Amino acid sequence: MMIEILLILVFALLLLNYIYFLADIIRGLNKFSKNDPTIIPDEFITIIIPFRNESDNILLSLSSLASQNYPQEKFEVIYVNDSSTDDSYEKILNAVKPKSIKLMSLPCISIDRAFKKKAVSYGIDHSQGEIIVTSDADCIHNRDWLTNLLSGFDKQTGFISGPVSFNEKRDLFSKIQSLEFAGLVLSGAGLIGIGKPTICNGANLAFRKKVYNELHGYRDQMHLSSGEDELFMQKIATETDYTVKFCWNKGAVVLTQPNKNTHDFFQQRKRWASKGLFYKDKFLIVRLVLIYFFYLSIVVQILLSIFLSKVFIIYLMVGLILKFFLEYKIISKGIDFLFKYDLMKYFWMSELFQIFYVTISGISGLFGNFKWKERKFRR
Repeated sequence: MMIEILLILVFALLLLNYIYFLADIIRGLNKFSKNDPTIIPDEFITIIIPFRNESDNILLSLSSLASQNYPQEKFEVIYVNDSSTDDSYEKILNAVKPKSIKLMSLPCISIDRAFKKKAVSYGIDHSQGEIIVTSDADCIHNRDWLTNLLSGFDKQTGFISGPVSFNEKRDLFSKIQSLEFAGLVLSGAGLIGIGKPTICNGANLAFRKKVYNELHGYRDQMHLSSGEDELFMQKIATETDYTVKFCWNKGAVVLTQPNKNTHDFFQQRKRWASKGLFYKDKFLIVRLVLIYFFYLSIVVQILLSIFLSKVFIIYLMVGLILKFFLEYKIISKGIDFLFKYDLMKYFWMSELFQIFYVTISGISGLFGNFKWKERKFRR
């Protein structure tokens, strides 16, 4: 009996921590209003697109960036080839494109990690822009994307995180991924809204090159294969007086592709999870570890209800109801903002899948070995 009480107390503390975390996100989301898209920064802009083996996407990316409804004399685009082994480089080299779009290749490097950071850094080193925008070669940008993304970039702004969504696909796995990814994007937005920047996505963000240089870029991250987006955002928030913002503007949404299969999905999530323990904010690390233990406790409670006592199934159901209710509120606040089609009917399937993948990718990401873009990485 005493063991059961102690276990329930532990589970209750984990649940309370998670509920508080979700409540923070909801509080942050309630603070957003649409930016004024008529404001264009005075500074010159450089858009950097690192790419590796993007033959299927590179020309679509080029077309969407070449057709931006933004003053042509005020921005440039730099594509940085990261040792592609397909014809991505040749396709963009031979394509008809404006003079403002440049193509470079990252010099051969001997390290076994941080390839994307190296590619982005190389692009920044050769950029003219005072404001750096990064995206990915598998993304599609609407004509007003750049205008909308930068609409809130005032003199006090050091970093803007932009919204990312998935292209519509008919298969069930893509729809589940879309909901799960929407949860990540909205969580990042909510945390930025309350002044606790934690999550963002390198497929759609902007920052001042001056701040990048003052903080020595990604120099202290080169031992990690991921994190050039989140870790740098957190560094700006904690080490400078500049503000970090989220662009709550439907016109700034960047579209990318969901993973083709579960293998690619888990490799991606392992890569993302591998950086979590390297956040500078130790309190944040503790909080995220407790959140992971909450997810792990769901599995443990199922086992305990089978082998120890049925009381655990009652507590489990209470916890899941609270979790589902708050996460439904978060997703419903931003689903129309991120998507043009109805996804909420897949919410319950997405929730169950989330428990499964978080439990697995959280622990596997700790070991830091994964494969991405036909490369094997260490954390």
